[in-house]
Amino acid sequence: MKHEEANKEIGGRGTERQRGKRVGGNSKIQNVQSPVPNPQPIVPNTQSPVPNLDNWLEIGKIVSPQGLSGELKVYPVSDFPERFEVPGKRWLLRLDGTEPQPIELLTGRYISNKNLYVIKLAGVETCDQAEALRGCKLMVPASDRPQLAEDEYHVLDLIGLEVFMQASGELVGTVVDIIPAGNDLLEVKLHESLTTDKKQKTVLIPFVEAIAPIVDLKSNRIEITPPPGLLEINN
Repeated sequence: MKHEEANKEIGGRGTERQRGKRVGGNSKIQNVQSPVPNPQPIVPNTQSPVPNLDNWLEIGKIVSPQGLSGELKVYPVSDFPERFEVPGKRWLLRLDGTEPQPIELLTGRYISNKNLYVIKLAGVETCDQAEALRGCKLMVPASDRPQLAEDEYHVLDLIGLEVFMQASGELVGTVVDIIPAGNDLLEVKLHESLTTDKKQKTVLIPFVEAIAPIVDLKSNRIEITPPPGLLEINN
Protein backbone atom coordinates (compact mmCIF):
# COMPACT_ATOMS: atom_id res chain seq x y z
CA MET A 1 0.00 0.00 0.00
CA LYS A 2 1.02 3.60 -0.25
CA HIS A 3 1.19 6.28 2.40
CA GLU A 4 -0.02 9.81 1.67
CA GLU A 5 0.05 13.10 3.46
CA ALA A 6 -2.70 15.22 4.90
CA ASN A 7 -3.59 17.48 7.81
CA LYS A 8 -2.17 15.43 10.60
CA GLU A 9 -5.05 13.86 12.48
CA ILE A 10 -4.24 10.25 13.26
CA GLY A 11 -6.68 8.05 11.45
CA GLY A 12 -8.43 11.15 10.12
CA ARG A 13 -8.37 13.60 7.27
CA GLY A 14 -5.16 15.13 6.06
CA THR A 15 -2.52 12.85 7.53
CA GLU A 16 0.67 12.63 5.47
CA ARG A 17 0.35 8.95 4.97
CA GLN A 18 -0.87 7.07 1.97
CA ARG A 19 -0.93 3.34 1.66
CA GLY A 20 -2.10 1.34 -1.20
CA LYS A 21 -0.86 -2.03 -2.20
CA ARG A 22 -2.53 -5.14 -0.86
CA VAL A 23 0.51 -7.32 -1.37
CA GLY A 24 2.80 -5.55 1.05
CA GLY A 25 3.72 -2.59 -1.11
CA ASN A 26 4.38 0.92 0.18
CA SER A 27 2.19 4.01 0.21
CA LYS A 28 3.10 7.56 -0.78
CA ILE A 29 2.22 11.34 -0.77
CA GLN A 30 3.55 14.66 -2.11
CA ASN A 31 4.09 18.43 -1.63
CA VAL A 32 4.68 21.52 -3.80
CA GLN A 33 5.24 25.38 -3.85
CA SER A 34 7.46 28.35 -4.73
CA PRO A 35 10.32 30.33 -3.19
CA VAL A 36 9.83 32.64 -0.22
CA PRO A 37 12.14 35.25 1.35
CA ASN A 38 14.64 34.24 4.01
CA PRO A 39 12.66 32.69 6.86
CA GLN A 40 12.25 34.94 9.90
CA PRO A 41 12.70 33.54 13.40
CA ILE A 42 9.47 32.13 14.73
CA VAL A 43 8.05 33.59 17.92
CA PRO A 44 5.68 31.12 19.58
CA ASN A 45 2.14 32.45 19.76
CA THR A 46 0.04 30.67 22.35
CA GLN A 47 -3.12 32.33 21.00
CA SER A 48 -2.53 31.73 17.31
CA PRO A 49 -5.63 30.60 15.40
CA VAL A 50 -6.03 26.98 14.35
CA PRO A 51 -5.10 26.62 10.67
CA ASN A 52 -7.73 25.38 8.22
CA LEU A 53 -6.01 22.58 6.34
CA ASP A 54 -8.94 20.84 4.70
CA ASN A 55 -7.37 21.35 1.27
CA TRP A 56 -3.83 20.37 2.23
CA LEU A 57 -1.85 17.21 2.85
CA GLU A 58 1.08 17.01 5.23
CA ILE A 59 4.12 15.20 3.81
CA GLY A 60 6.68 15.75 6.54
CA LYS A 61 7.74 17.60 9.66
CA ILE A 62 11.00 19.49 10.16
CA VAL A 63 12.67 18.02 13.24
CA SER A 64 16.02 19.86 13.45
CA PRO A 65 18.83 21.60 11.58
CA GLN A 66 21.48 19.45 9.87
CA GLY A 67 24.94 20.97 10.04
CA LEU A 68 25.73 24.68 9.78
CA SER A 69 24.69 25.53 6.21
CA GLY A 70 20.90 25.61 6.67
CA GLU A 71 20.06 22.01 5.80
CA LEU A 72 17.07 20.49 7.58
CA LYS A 73 16.18 17.04 8.86
CA VAL A 74 12.62 16.07 7.94
CA TYR A 75 10.56 13.18 9.30
CA PRO A 76 8.44 11.96 6.35
CA VAL A 77 4.76 11.09 6.55
CA SER A 78 4.79 10.26 2.86
CA ASP A 79 6.16 7.22 1.08
CA PHE A 80 6.89 9.16 -2.12
CA PRO A 81 10.65 9.93 -2.20
CA GLU A 82 10.11 12.57 -4.90
CA ARG A 83 8.41 14.75 -2.31
CA PHE A 84 11.81 15.31 -0.71
CA GLU A 85 14.32 14.55 -3.45
CA VAL A 86 13.01 16.27 -6.57
CA PRO A 87 13.66 20.05 -6.62
CA GLY A 88 10.68 22.33 -7.03
CA LYS A 89 7.81 24.01 -5.22
CA ARG A 90 6.72 22.91 -1.78
CA TRP A 91 4.62 24.58 0.94
CA LEU A 92 5.66 25.37 4.50
CA LEU A 93 3.25 25.62 7.43
CA ARG A 94 4.90 27.59 10.23
CA LEU A 95 4.17 26.98 13.90
CA ASP A 96 2.14 30.19 14.14
CA GLY A 97 0.80 30.06 10.58
CA THR A 98 -2.79 29.66 9.45
CA GLU A 99 -1.99 28.84 5.84
CA PRO A 100 0.95 27.07 4.16
CA GLN A 101 3.35 29.39 2.35
CA PRO A 102 5.29 28.55 -0.82
CA ILE A 103 8.94 27.63 -0.63
CA GLU A 104 11.46 26.05 -2.99
CA LEU A 105 13.04 22.66 -2.38
CA LEU A 106 16.58 22.73 -3.76
CA THR A 107 17.96 19.30 -2.84
CA GLY A 108 17.10 16.31 -0.69
CA ARG A 109 18.54 12.96 0.29
CA TYR A 110 17.36 10.00 2.36
CA ILE A 111 19.09 8.71 5.52
CA SER A 112 17.87 5.11 5.60
CA ASN A 113 19.05 4.11 9.07
CA LYS A 114 17.15 7.03 10.62
CA ASN A 115 14.09 7.15 8.34
CA LEU A 116 14.77 10.85 7.76
CA TYR A 117 15.37 13.11 4.79
CA VAL A 118 17.91 15.91 4.76
CA ILE A 119 16.67 18.77 2.58
CA LYS A 120 17.82 22.21 1.49
CA LEU A 121 15.25 25.00 1.12
CA ALA A 122 15.74 28.27 -0.75
CA GLY A 123 16.60 31.16 1.56
CA VAL A 124 17.64 28.96 4.48
CA GLU A 125 21.38 29.50 4.63
CA THR A 126 22.37 29.30 8.29
CA CYS A 127 21.87 27.04 11.27
CA ASP A 128 19.87 29.79 13.02
CA GLN A 129 17.48 30.09 10.08
CA ALA A 130 17.08 26.32 10.04
CA GLU A 131 16.49 26.24 13.79
CA ALA A 132 13.66 28.75 13.36
CA LEU A 133 11.86 26.17 11.20
CA ARG A 134 11.99 23.38 13.77
CA GLY A 135 8.52 21.86 14.08
CA CYS A 136 7.19 23.40 10.87
CA LYS A 137 5.36 21.13 8.45
CA LEU A 138 5.83 20.52 4.75
CA MET A 139 2.52 20.43 2.89
CA VAL A 140 1.04 19.84 -0.55
CA PRO A 141 -2.40 20.63 -1.96
CA ALA A 142 -4.89 17.83 -1.39
CA SER A 143 -5.42 17.75 -5.14
CA ASP A 144 -1.75 16.90 -5.70
CA ARG A 145 -2.03 13.17 -5.26
CA PRO A 146 0.32 10.93 -7.20
CA GLN A 147 -1.15 8.38 -9.58
CA LEU A 148 -1.24 4.93 -8.03
CA ALA A 149 -0.67 1.62 -9.73
CA GLU A 150 -3.35 -1.03 -9.97
CA ASP A 151 -4.28 -2.52 -6.60
CA GLU A 152 -2.89 0.47 -4.69
CA TYR A 153 -4.93 2.86 -2.58
CA HIS A 154 -4.53 6.12 -0.73
CA VAL A 155 -4.86 5.78 3.03
CA LEU A 156 -7.52 8.48 3.10
CA ASP A 157 -9.61 6.45 0.64
CA LEU A 158 -9.50 3.39 2.89
CA ILE A 159 -10.29 5.10 6.19
CA GLY A 160 -14.02 4.75 6.87
CA LEU A 161 -14.66 1.79 4.56
CA GLU A 162 -16.93 -0.89 6.01
CA VAL A 163 -15.49 -4.39 6.23
CA PHE A 164 -17.67 -7.44 5.50
CA MET A 165 -17.15 -11.18 5.59
CA GLN A 166 -17.21 -12.24 1.95
CA ALA A 167 -18.89 -15.59 2.56
CA SER A 168 -21.71 -14.47 4.86
CA GLY A 169 -22.01 -10.76 4.17
CA GLU A 170 -21.74 -10.10 7.92
CA LEU A 171 -20.55 -6.62 8.85
CA VAL A 172 -17.24 -6.87 10.70
CA GLY A 173 -16.61 -3.18 11.33
CA THR A 174 -15.08 0.01 9.95
CA VAL A 175 -11.50 0.81 8.95
CA VAL A 176 -10.14 3.45 11.34
CA ASP A 177 -6.42 3.33 10.46
CA ILE A 178 -3.78 1.50 8.47
CA ILE A 179 -0.71 0.27 10.32
CA PRO A 180 2.53 -0.02 8.31
CA ALA A 181 4.21 -3.39 8.70
CA GLY A 182 5.75 -6.07 6.46
CA ASN A 183 2.26 -6.16 5.02
CA ASP A 184 0.08 -3.18 5.86
CA LEU A 185 -2.60 -3.90 8.45
CA LEU A 186 -6.15 -2.60 8.42
CA GLU A 187 -7.15 -1.46 11.90
CA VAL A 188 -10.86 -2.21 12.03
CA LYS A 189 -13.22 -0.99 14.71
CA LEU A 190 -15.45 -3.99 15.33
CA HIS A 191 -19.19 -3.71 14.93
CA GLU A 192 -20.99 -3.87 18.27
CA SER A 193 -22.46 -7.25 17.36
CA LEU A 194 -18.94 -8.73 17.47
CA THR A 195 -17.83 -7.23 20.78
CA THR A 196 -18.21 -9.19 24.00
CA ASP A 197 -18.47 -6.19 26.32
CA LYS A 198 -19.42 -2.52 26.21
CA LYS A 199 -15.97 -1.45 25.02
CA GLN A 200 -15.65 -1.05 21.25
CA LYS A 201 -12.63 -3.12 20.29
CA THR A 202 -10.49 -3.15 17.19
CA VAL A 203 -8.86 -5.90 15.18
CA LEU A 204 -5.85 -5.86 12.83
CA ILE A 205 -6.38 -7.48 9.44
CA PRO A 206 -3.49 -8.00 6.97
CA PHE A 207 -4.18 -5.97 3.84
CA VAL A 208 -3.15 -8.69 1.41
CA GLU A 209 -5.15 -9.97 -1.53
CA ALA A 210 -5.63 -13.44 -0.02
CA ILE A 211 -7.41 -11.96 3.01
CA ALA A 212 -8.91 -8.77 1.51
CA PRO A 213 -9.71 -9.81 -2.07
CA ILE A 214 -12.37 -7.15 -2.68
CA VAL A 215 -11.84 -3.40 -2.23
CA ASP A 216 -14.79 -1.45 -3.65
CA LEU A 217 -14.31 2.28 -3.08
CA LYS A 218 -17.53 3.18 -4.89
CA SER A 219 -19.56 0.95 -2.59
CA ASN A 220 -17.54 1.96 0.48
CA ARG A 221 -16.72 -1.65 1.35
CA ILE A 222 -13.95 -4.19 1.75
CA GLU A 223 -14.70 -7.92 1.69
CA ILE A 224 -12.45 -10.23 3.67
CA THR A 225 -11.79 -13.96 3.87
CA PRO A 226 -9.83 -14.22 7.14
CA PRO A 227 -8.36 -17.54 8.26
CA PRO A 228 -10.05 -19.14 11.28
CA GLY A 229 -9.32 -17.31 14.52
CA LEU A 230 -7.89 -14.13 12.96
CA LEU A 231 -10.63 -11.87 14.27
CA GLU A 232 -10.26 -13.34 17.77
CA ILE A 233 -6.45 -13.45 17.99
CA ASN A 234 -5.90 -9.70 18.33
CA ASN A 235 -9.27 -8.92 19.87
